Amino acid sequence: MKRMLPVFACAMAIAFAYACGKSSPSPSAPSAAIAVSGAANPDGSTLKVSQPTLVSPINGFKFTQGDKIVLNLSNAKPLYAANVPLSYRFELSASGGGVLQSTLVAGGPTTTSLEIDGSNLEGEKTYQWRARAEYQGIAGPWSGVQSFIAPQSTGYIHADEIYDPLINGTTVGTIHGSVTFIPGVGVQINGANSWIEYTLGNQITSGEYSLLVTNLSTISATEDPKWTVMSMAEAGAPFNDNAYRMSVDKRGNGAIAWRFISGNPGSGQYIETFSAERLAYPFHESLTYFVEATWRDNFFNVLFQEGGVGGTTIYNYGKGYNGVYQPYPHVVYIGRPWNAGERGEPSSVDGEIVRQVWVSTRPRPAFANK
Repeated sequence: MKRMLPVFACAMAIAFAYACGKSSPSPSAPSAAIAVSGAANPDGSTLKVSQPTLVSPINGFKFTQGDKIVLNLSNAKPLYAANVPLSYRFELSASGGGVLQSTLVAGGPTTTSLEIDGSNLEGEKTYQWRARAEYQGIAGPWSGVQSFIAPQSTGYIHADEIYDPLINGTTVGTIHGSVTFIPGVGVQINGANSWIEYTLGNQITSGEYSLLVTNLSTISATEDPKWTVMSMAEAGAPFNDNAYRMSVDKRGNGAIAWRFISGNPGSGQYIETFSAERLAYPFHESLTYFVEATWRDNFFNVLFQEGGVGGTTIYNYGKGYNGVYQPYPHVVYIGRPWNAGERGEPSSVDGEIVRQVWVSTRPRPAFANK
């Protein structure tokens, strides 16, 4: 037995030398196994990195109109492996609400940023955000939460939504004829042959068109011109011959009237108010009126409220219709369009002052009610 010990020791030495001579992973090489080594983090995440540090915006920072909204953070640090190519998930939520956006972006060298589309946010509303590092689907711990206040919106036209505040001296629509912007108040339509036009990328087969309007008046009980507050149609055809037209009128005697056509005239595809349904109301130039037209579940309805959104309801009437309202391109107007040579005559409400235009499949948001 004593003579065998040197042989055994030699064999063990050879085996150890062979094992040590085999190549092993570089300690700096990214590895999911290395990245998740150890127990889970306190929040249950398994990626072994520190929390990222939120740099800006923080502490309820208030963006001003026109600012880009960019979320910035300092990168997390891997705890057990160097040079791990981390990505970062930015999570945005409304204050007190659910997650609005969750976006994963590649990490920068030392900091990482994400630009938010401000047109999707409600103006002057508080939002919260946080972030975490991720690697190959494995998540690290969330950062703390920070907040910011979205800037007042200048308006936008999305494929199936329009928001135009009109109180900042500009419009996202196209102006025809003469209009006057009144800062903080809205845009005034100067004449029956003036209007503002918006073209949607998609048709809205079910939704609402609403706005706030002032400077409506009643001329006399005997005058009945067809003055249009707002309208919609299919682009390419004269308005009065359009198969997908909608108009809401305030006539000279204060009567509220409307018309809605959901395709080539057929049974129930052409609906409107008649004499007994055109209720006259004593409009006052100094008051604000909320005007809303909705077309949902084959029912068209017009609502007027005195004093703005949630004010006294002075008109709320609608009718069912057949067919599908599907203009393409779908064009929306403040007032009513008219071009020389077309049937009819100019008929926008002369002098109406409009603000906070909203057209969407979604209900009108609170930020559009100012």
